[in-house]
Parts: sequence; C-alpha cells; structure tokens
Amino acid sequence: MDAIEVLTNLDQLKVCFQPIFSADEHIVIAYEISGKLIVDDKEVNLNSFAFDEDIPEEYRVEVTHKIWDLALSRLEEEAKDFDIYLPCNANLLVLDYGESYFDIIKKYITEDELKRIVVVLSEHDFKGAFKELNNVLRYFRTYGIKIAINQVGSESHLDYINMLSPNILKLNIAKLSYESWGVENDLFTSLSTMARRIGANMLFEGIDSVHQLQFAWKNGGRYYQGKYLADVNTAMIPRDQLKESFKEKCKQFISAEKRLLEENYKELKNLQSILEKSIHLLKPTSDDTKQLLALAEALDDYSFRLYICDEEGFQTSPNIMRVNDKWNIQKEAINKNWSWRPYFLKTIITMRNNQSGVFSDVYSDIDTGEMTRTFSVPINANGYLFIDISYEYLFKHNIFR
Repeated sequence: MDAIEVLTNLDQLKVCFQPIFSADEHIVIAYEISGKLIVDDKEVNLNSFAFDEDIPEEYRVEVTHKIWDLALSRLEEEAKDFDIYLPCNANLLVLDYGESYFDIIKKYITEDELKRIVVVLSEHDFKGAFKELNNVLRYFRTYGIKIAINQVGSESHLDYINMLSPNILKLNIAKLSYESWGVENDLFTSLSTMARRIGANMLFEGIDSVHQLQFAWKNGGRYYQGKYLADVNTAMIPRDQLKESFKEKCKQFISAEKRLLEENYKELKNLQSILEKSIHLLKPTSDDTKQLLALAEALDDYSFRLYICDEEGFQTSPNIMRVNDKWNIQKEAINKNWSWRPYFLKTIITMRNNQSGVFSDVYSDIDTGEMTRTFSVPINANGYLFIDISYEYLFKHNIFR
C-alpha cells in the first residue's frame, strides 16, 4: 500500500497497544502504542511509515499525529493509571520544535498527569543538530514528560545519548539466543553501566522466550516487553494478568543465579587458598628471580604470568610468563608503571588496608587477548604480587563472573 492509499484510508486506522511489565511488581505498568490499517482484508503495519524517507515529511507527520490522537483518546479513559509510550521519528519531531506533538498530548492529558507520557525516539537515525533535538526534549521534560531512547545497542552514539539524558533506554533482544549470551555480555554490561551513570532505567523489548526474559532480568532490566509476555493487540489486558506466573519465573531465576554465585564464590575461595599456600611456602620477592620462577612452576595449572609491583604501580620484578608451555623471564617489564589501569590504585588501597588478596573482574589481557582474572596480594610493606589466571582454568571452573 502506497502513501496516498494510507492517507485516504486513515478512517480505517486501528490503534494497537503492547503492555510493558515491571520487574519489581510483575504487573503491567505501561502501554506502547502503534498503528495498523485494515483495508480490503489486508493488514498494513504502520510502525515503519514515519521512517520511510521516500514518503513526504508532511504525510508521515500526519499519520503519526493520527496514531497519537486515536491512542490518547482511548487511553485517557481506559488506562488512567498507566504510563503511555508514544513512538516518533526524531527528524519529524523537530520540524516544528515538537509543538504539534505536544498539542496532541495536552488535548487529552492534564498537566499534572504529563509524567505518565514517555516519548520514544531513536538517536542513531537522527540527521539534524543534536542541540536542536536536545532543546525540544528539554522543553518536554520541564513538563514532566519522560524520554526513552529506542534501539540502543552497538550502533548507538553513547555521547549523544548522554547529552539527551533519557529516562529510559530500550534494548531489543529479539535476536538474542541462549548460545549468544556470553558474546553479548560486554555490550550489555557497558549499557547497564551507562544507564546507572545517567540515572536511566533499562527496558528490554523483543522478549520472545523465557531465556530472553532471564537475560533481561540478569542484566538489570527494570521493564520488559515482548510476545512471550503479551503481544501487540487492539485491546488492553488486566494489570496483574501475569503477576503470579511472572513471580514464579523470577523465583526460578533467583534460585539459579544464587546457585551460580555460590559455586563461583566457592571456586574462587578454593583458588585463593591454593595461591596463598604456594606464596606462603615460597615467599617470592622482586630481587629473587629463582623464587619467582619456582612459584610460577608451582602455579603452572593456574597461571600464565606473575610479577610484583610497588604501591605506586611501578613493576619491581620481571614478568614471569609462560610462552609455548615454557616459563620465560621478561626483564624488559621492570620499571613499567601500571597505575593508569582502571581500579589499579583502588585495588592497592583495598589490599593495603585489608591485608588480604583480591580477584579482579574478568577482562581481556592486553598481550594475549585472552580473558583472564588477576589475583593481587600484598607480600611485604611495599610489594604486591599479581598473578594472572589462565583462560583454561577460568573456563574449566566456570569463574568468568
């Protein structure tokens, strides 16, 4: 159906709603709107209409306005206690500085209820000046209207998202399979960190399976949306329709996560005990390369590199590194400074005050490119031993967390 057919059949427009559920209450807390046309028994989804640049801007604006108008006229009566997500094309929104869109909202929603409105837009397909878009959204926010950034992912411009200060980040995981969890973890960890920093909640959409729901829960999603929970429909559903089943699934997620964390804790405590016993027995120092080599050989099943630094991050020993199953002494590493590494000095302060060893989070090693964790432990007044754990050991004992 071409643009003219759409415009001439707008009287056949049907507004659709998809529920959004909350992680804390397990109930419907919002609806996102969309539109479809049914003409001659043919159904046309209008979700992509506003983004089709082959269609004149004024036509696309008219259709978006019509969808908003019809949706709000219904939700004003049928969903007084729900938030309302209103998708739009940011390029069209700025044409009149958002005034025509805001007029439709104010037609149905009183000023003291504007906090229920969430304007949804994508940042990575916006082609104008971000300062202009930011001004429009800032104007909306002064009235309590919330902003959601859609399709947040690897193509997003995180600096622009920071500038826009959204209330909600929408992440689509429709294509995420159970097997790809590990591959995607770094991206979602980064997005979760950014969300916390700017004070935004994460909404996971495209949830089509229980595994995707578990992934969203595990990665800090406060809001959930997708066919697995409730599909797009022209009618709304009871607020607590999934409350009990949702609660039971969360209990299962919690139980599985606690079990994994408990196993992870035990494995790390066991590894720490093995490392500390070897360190206590061999008492390594920076000026005794033989003892460092002896320690490395004792830890052959666990580590691929060890070295000693002072509390300012200057390396006081050579690297003792395993290459092709043989331990090598790398004297060129002496006097290198590692204080620039994230959390290095924080780790030193923690060790100095607690006088105990600590494990780092999982990270990719600069030299080998493999995933590792580092065990750091004080060995004297100004000496700290760092032991890099091999990928093989981490994988075998499932301690990548």
